Amino acid sequence: MELTKAIYERRSIRKYKDAEITREEIEELIKSAQMAPSWKNSQTARFFVAHSNEYKEKMIDALPSFNKDRAKDASCIIVSAIVKGISGYNADSEPITHLGNGFECFDNGLAVENLCLKAYEMGYGTLIMGLYKEQVIREIFNIPDTISIATVIAVGKADISPDTPQRNELSEILTIK
Repeated sequence: MELTKAIYERRSIRKYKDAEITREEIEELIKSAQMAPSWKNSQTARFFVAHSNEYKEKMIDALPSFNKDRAKDASCIIVSAIVKGISGYNADSEPITHLGNGFECFDNGLAVENLCLKAYEMGYGTLIMGLYKEQVIREIFNIPDTISIATVIAVGKADISPDTPQRNELSEILTIK
């Protein structure tokens, strides 16, 4: 699939068909995420995947009701996370950009976008969710405090085909001098 096609056609999917995803396919998604650029090649993104029905149910319980309904039939649920204090920091563990710890999120976003575009290429839809019960997810996967949870991503076969949402005019978002 052409990258431009994936960029323009990928949508947030809020309803999934009952379909399986293999461990190998999950690994392919994570390998694509791993190929994203990162601060000084620090590769601080971490991924925790609920693949079995038992763990998917636990993850669904960690979501607010509106996202429970959207993600309940996903083939897997991926937690994207960040090793704290590396991306955007100096050797003394001090943030060195005006973004403070924001560069960590930037790096993670690059990895998540790679994952979502790869999923689309493989015939899967994704939904990136930012609301969840952090402590519940930490307990499910035994995630230490040295790692920040960034997003939860439902992955599965789309049972809907959403229209393209309206985008701002290019003149509203672009300045060239």
